[in-house]
Amino acid sequence: MSSEDMPVSDDGWSGLTAKLVRLGRPTGTEPAFVNPPVARGSTVLYESMDAMRARSARRYDHELIYGVMGGPTQALLEEAIAAIEGGRHTQVVSSGLAACTTPLLAFLGAGGHCLMPDSVYGPTRRFCDSMLRRLGVETTYYDPLIPEPALHALMRPTTQVLFAESPGSHSFEVQDVPMLARVAHEHGAKLMLDNTWGIHVFQPFQHGVDISIQALTKYPVGHADAVVGAITVTDQADWVVVRDSVVQLGQFASPDDCWLTLRGLRTMGVRLERQSRSALTVARWLQGRPEVARVLHPALPENPGHEFWARDFSGATSLFGVVFHSQYSPSAVEDMVAALAVFGLGASWGGYESLALPTTGTISRTASVQRPHEGGPVGPALRLHVGLESPDELIADLEGGLEVLRAASGLS
Repeated sequence: MSSEDMPVSDDGWSGLTAKLVRLGRPTGTEPAFVNPPVARGSTVLYESMDAMRARSARRYDHELIYGVMGGPTQALLEEAIAAIEGGRHTQVVSSGLAACTTPLLAFLGAGGHCLMPDSVYGPTRRFCDSMLRRLGVETTYYDPLIPEPALHALMRPTTQVLFAESPGSHSFEVQDVPMLARVAHEHGAKLMLDNTWGIHVFQPFQHGVDISIQALTKYPVGHADAVVGAITVTDQADWVVVRDSVVQLGQFASPDDCWLTLRGLRTMGVRLERQSRSALTVARWLQGRPEVARVLHPALPENPGHEFWARDFSGATSLFGVVFHSQYSPSAVEDMVAALAVFGLGASWGGYESLALPTTGTISRTASVQRPHEGGPVGPALRLHVGLESPDELIADLEGGLEVLRAASGLS
């Protein structure tokens, strides 16, 4: 699917919306509120010792044993996320970063080896370079668009995890996930994917992923008022490892945050349908601007890995990058962002509001990793998240910002 072929009205979005109206709601014959009430609690009372023993023995089944192990509100959200991701089991955790770090701790051990894309989310990289290193795990960074023979060459007998993030953080390369799965499984490793950008539009388990990670803070919450993460699997043995690790680490997502996420999920389909179309409109407009060297949007043919997006994704979402020509300075981009009236300056994304974030100097890369797809000089960069505002309003705001960019660079 090329960006020109992206449908104006996508049945996939309407189908998702119909599903989200019903997911994560109690079923039964008794009358109930449309949105289930939040269930808070720490201590669970049992009618007998036999009942307590029976429930405590079912530690992997999300039986209600003690508050930190999850209650009714968490279970409803987990049911909904598992359905959206196409998985069998979901575990909610305290944040998107916890959703990345918890399975890494679960499946990596001392003497183990992890392969991590060079475009990975910065806090995930920091976790690998600090905590995992202290625990005796070695991390190798690889080009996100690495060819299959080169990836085979990086695999070791000790490689336990191949991690992917597609599109890449800030640089938006789309990875060949089916190839990554093939190589990982051939070498006995697990393939983990941070699928936050691709929620719904990329079905991870159809392409060989073992563990799918979501920062529910982004699109599912949708209102920038809760922090939650999710880990989803299909294999029962993987589920036992994930669930046991979560219990041992005391990982927990509060029922209030889970309730807010359930509420946000109801409108995620209609939000993403609107935001994805608006984002592509803004991205195409930016492509025609003389100040812009490249627009990093997976649905655009020029984007690194676009062919994998066209093959594996059913659509796009609302976050993309912009690279300016080298005559514009990073400070001029900061002046541009400060002048924007509709776009807010914020480090998160996925909500109903549009955001702009300068990214020059914030992207860590490994010098030894070859990236031929990034060839040519590059200038300062910017990340845009497109919210529910109209594309015309957003374009007018960016037009004014680009005037500031030129003036601040002495090029107006």
